Amino acid sequence: MLERIEAKNAEALARIRDYIREGNFTQGDRIPPERQLMEQLGLSRATLRQALEALERSGAIWRHVGKGTFIGDGPESLAVGEDTLVDLGRQLTPMRMMNARLCLEPALAREAAVHATGEAMAAISRTTKQARAAATWSEYEAQDDHFHRTIAQASDNVLLLSFFDQLNGVRRKVTWGSVERRNVKPPADHSSFDEHEAILQAIADRDADRAWSAMRDHLKSVSARLFP
Repeated sequence: MLERIEAKNAEALARIRDYIREGNFTQGDRIPPERQLMEQLGLSRATLRQALEALERSGAIWRHVGKGTFIGDGPESLAVGEDTLVDLGRQLTPMRMMNARLCLEPALAREAAVHATGEAMAAISRTTKQARAAATWSEYEAQDDHFHRTIAQASDNVLLLSFFDQLNGVRRKVTWGSVERRNVKPPADHSSFDEHEAILQAIADRDADRAWSAMRDHLKSVSARLFP
């Protein structure tokens, strides 16, 4: 069953890449909205979104809530080179990386509580559900990464989103060492599930202070698991 799902997602990803290539889209171009892509490519909404999320994680596209999906990994004027990310990653310990996240991401959650549109809220909610449904740790981690980025997007501030993307880019370069996994996928009582829900609910309630606290509590919980 899992193999069939993976094959279906791979096919969808190939269709979108072919569509972008054949349409001669270039850096900064906006691609059609989801509804149009669904019709043209013959994909379901769920399958299309998973493929778009994969492209976004790879840096092939970036999305701005309320404006659309664009080719490239974000506004060029705010981009940081790969060499710079690698160099920063080498200088940071995992603990210092978590401290940097604790400085930025609670503030992003606070801004999201103030500025998130209905579309942005739907995107955050969707990632929480997809994380719970993840069949592997790898799939969960991809959805967890997307959860945090959708919150950054919901801040509706391109500079803050750029800061998040740069921080996230450096995070991928930091050597975390091996993390022991006792299960194939996160257990049903994985603490991050409820923590994500608490963040989502605070943002949905437009409670900026609670959103800040919920995100900080979540990151502290993650840090406690990584650095017992």
